[in-house]
Amino acid sequence: MTKTVVPPWSETEVHSFVLAVKSERLRAPLLLSLMGLRPAEVCGLRWSDVDLDKGTLSITNTRTMMGNRTVVEKSVKSTAGERLLPLPVLVSDALLQFAAVQSAEERAAGAAYEGSGYVLVDELGRALNGKDPRERAHKIMAQNQLRRVRLYDARASCLTYLANNGVLDHLLARWAGHTNVKTTKQWYVKPDVEDLRPAAVAWGGLAEAPTPRLMKV
Repeated sequence: MTKTVVPPWSETEVHSFVLAVKSERLRAPLLLSLMGLRPAEVCGLRWSDVDLDKGTLSITNTRTMMGNRTVVEKSVKSTAGERLLPLPVLVSDALLQFAAVQSAEERAAGAAYEGSGYVLVDELGRALNGKDPRERAHKIMAQNQLRRVRLYDARASCLTYLANNGVLDHLLARWAGHTNVKTTKQWYVKPDVEDLRPAAVAWGGLAEAPTPRLMKV
């Protein structure tokens, strides 16, 4: 049996999802996924890794749920995976808003608030795992008639867009956390037919004869 491969979201679908999560509590973590972070990297991100003044975040830690019971926390799997990324303004603003939301939740909860220090937490400050944003994302997709994809596939949408828009290979690999850009391009850069449209236009220059010029007498 041939496994059906679901293509990642197009640019238009990403725009629709960004609009759909505008009022979501987990907006900031979901936007981090759209930035191309791995789910384990989003789960492992701590507020101490985020510098909103400088507009950067440091990817050094991961949290993964194994067998729906055991949480495995460790440093990123390679030197390339450990990276400092600039924050797009949209994501920086969402993180600032999420920090304010968590401060309000801490005041409301009082002593019941755990304050784990992670970015991805529930209303009591307890660290969430990848299942929580994934399930919320799928509900948002259903509510907004968006094509259902894995939240992990947002990584491919991000890297394909960056590649199509001229981000140099060594920077693309750095953004993705890969040692070699071949890995990035083989597994995560997935152009669709609309991405190829400029090639069709360019081909016209090869096949179509130029309009003859009239010589002045």
